[in-house]
Amino acid sequence: MSKSITGFSKLSKSKKIDWIVDTYFSEAETAKRILKQYWNTDDKLQQLHDEFIENTITNYYLPLGVAPNFLINDRLYTIPMAIEESSVVAAASKAAKFWLERGGFKTKVISTIKIGQVHFIYKGDFEKLNSFFKKVKFKLIEDTEAITKNMKKRGGGILDIELRDKTSDINNYYQLHASFETLDAMGANFINSCLEQFANTFKNEALSFELFSESEKQIDIIMSILSNYVPECLVRAEVSCPVEDLSENNTISGKAFANKFIQAVNIAEVEPYRAVTHNKGIMNGIDAVVLATGNDFRAIEAGVHAYASRHGKYSSLSHAKVENEIFTFWMEIPLALGTVGGLTGLHPLVKLSLELLHKPSANELMQIVAVAGLAQNFAALRSLTTTGIQQGHMKMHLMNILNQFEANDSEKDILTNHFKNNTVTHGAVIEALNKLRV
Repeated sequence: MSKSITGFSKLSKSKKIDWIVDTYFSEAETAKRILKQYWNTDDKLQQLHDEFIENTITNYYLPLGVAPNFLINDRLYTIPMAIEESSVVAAASKAAKFWLERGGFKTKVISTIKIGQVHFIYKGDFEKLNSFFKKVKFKLIEDTEAITKNMKKRGGGILDIELRDKTSDINNYYQLHASFETLDAMGANFINSCLEQFANTFKNEALSFELFSESEKQIDIIMSILSNYVPECLVRAEVSCPVEDLSENNTISGKAFANKFIQAVNIAEVEPYRAVTHNKGIMNGIDAVVLATGNDFRAIEAGVHAYASRHGKYSSLSHAKVENEIFTFWMEIPLALGTVGGLTGLHPLVKLSLELLHKPSANELMQIVAVAGLAQNFAALRSLTTTGIQQGHMKMHLMNILNQFEANDSEKDILTNHFKNNTVTHGAVIEALNKLRV
């Protein structure tokens, strides 16, 4: 039976594990063995991992694969991808090879502005508040000098601060809406530190503003926090080629493929049920590279899906067209990424992943990540509109099923050959495996 515990965070790692396995597992020693077998044998490296988060008990592994042959703006890349889903790396690699022979991917960063907000309640006259903001704006920036000094030396910092009236949404609700340039840093800590200083200065300066009544001086700061919605931190990725070059074999013409492909994209543009799965495929590629490079995939996911809904209806992130017999497939997507700070300087595999990518700047990483998403989307749509998605996916999933039932090397070889010409389903694999074992 589960039980509560006090002072858990103060226990040693081994004591934490003892309590967990004794409380929750019927086979305590087995559970303890599984947890410990994922510890790194290098004590220093294990300590580094232990200190990434609180209450660490073990490491949780994801495969780190690579997708080669990505030609991006005429430079070749091999892209690292950390992901557990079958066929993602294979699909990205296949799309990269397809477009390598057709000019590769073209990308550009459109903008890199990030946003943070101070949310506050003010019960008074707006004109007085606006006058106060205009007077205090310079001091808001001045008081962050200690925080922004190094960022400004590199060419970044605070771009602007606006006062926004949100009282039509919530009574007496206002914002300080600030924009930032954080260069190669994702910038969350930098932005949040600036915002908290804004809030302190704003609240304290209000106490001595001569136009405010005593009640108006009591500005109530609710919170100060960056936004993961970054519609002005945009990157574009695209591929294009003559329609006739889309055909790889005689099963479908380039024109027929382009027509079906564009229709599939159009459906995702208008049908939210399809758009969610369509965009999830894009995020298969994006999240895998974001994870491999030590960035925050939850922030990226939230910002991207908000962007997909910016017109009031959830829609496709990617688009396709044919003009003058040229097929073009493209995507503009918000990505706030960093190549310095956080795990980028701590996690050994993150360091290797960034070196594999030629040690990119944040802008370059934005372009690489966007390409991984577009490639994944192209591969998925290509399968959906030709052979169907399950043929390739289930063949990649075959090894997972075989491992689930502890197939030995001989059984794996026999069944891999068998399913080259037979449909892979969970039931079919189990049946074939059982026949071998009779």
